[in-house]
Amino acid sequence: MKIAILDDYFDTVRTLACFAKLAAHEVRIWTDHTQDDDTLAERLRDTEALVLIRERTQIRGALLRRLENLKLISQRSVYPHIDIDACTERGVIVSSSQHPGAPSYATAELTWGLVLSAARRIPQQMIALRAGVWQTGVWDTLRGKTLGIYGYGRIGAAVAGYGKAFGMNVLVWAREASQAAARQDGHAVAESKRALFEQCDVISLHMRLVAATRGIVAEEDLRSMKPTAMLVNTSRAQLIASGALVNALRAGRPGLAAVDVYETEPMRDVANPLLAMDNVVCTPHVGYVTRDEYEIQFSDIFDQIIAYAAGQPVNVVNPDVLRSLARQ
Repeated sequence: MKIAILDDYFDTVRTLACFAKLAAHEVRIWTDHTQDDDTLAERLRDTEALVLIRERTQIRGALLRRLENLKLISQRSVYPHIDIDACTERGVIVSSSQHPGAPSYATAELTWGLVLSAARRIPQQMIALRAGVWQTGVWDTLRGKTLGIYGYGRIGAAVAGYGKAFGMNVLVWAREASQAAARQDGHAVAESKRALFEQCDVISLHMRLVAATRGIVAEEDLRSMKPTAMLVNTSRAQLIASGALVNALRAGRPGLAAVDVYETEPMRDVANPLLAMDNVVCTPHVGYVTRDEYEIQFSDIFDQIIAYAAGQPVNVVNPDVLRSLARQ
């Protein structure tokens, strides 16, 4: 098959051990990013299987209608960036493993790195030191504080465990089944969503972005936080109502934020207000960007291609395509 891989910024995929799984196929890798349909249509003109790295490129109907040879899109995790209905209409199978089992420890580790960085102003201290300034203030320890986990899935559970190891009190708010899991793991559950935001010193978001969770954190939730509290988001920016975090930070509640995700990505706008705030730590959506995580993710993605090539597609999110193809 002719396979295209988009947005491999550092040309990493071909260096992974799992890349050998595609040895029998013709693979073209693009290391830059473009969202221009004309450019993408030309690059993917002969592509039969398209590999996406998370949501780096939007795949919408106008583009899909120009990709006459495309048969499969293979990726991992959620797919708000893919027009599934247009794929079904075009007869393109979308395979996307939801990776049951182990969490993304890479994302959980970055989450905790952001918590520590924001609490102790580590980036700001480094910038000051480079400017010849010795110490910038007296900050806070985390031990004895309350860590709020909003959404208790695999990553949320891992972050909660890290918080417990640091001597923090863990408080969870999530759907009912997840609350039961949190209790089973020995964590307390908040009385309500409002109570979580009012009581916690650090709140970390750990939910998938679906219709029900889009904008689930409103500005009033953020403004109910303590002026000394911190909001951490390594999940998806759209979990927070548009503009709400900036407005709440400007109002002084919460007093700190640490984010790895943005409403528009790649986020190259140096005028983004989050970048100008001394009480915010920002990273460029690198939660999952480690070699170990890439090996896990791309092994799944390549297995989906191999399964399709063998006539047994797996992890199909638009099964109507299979029924349509079976009738042909």
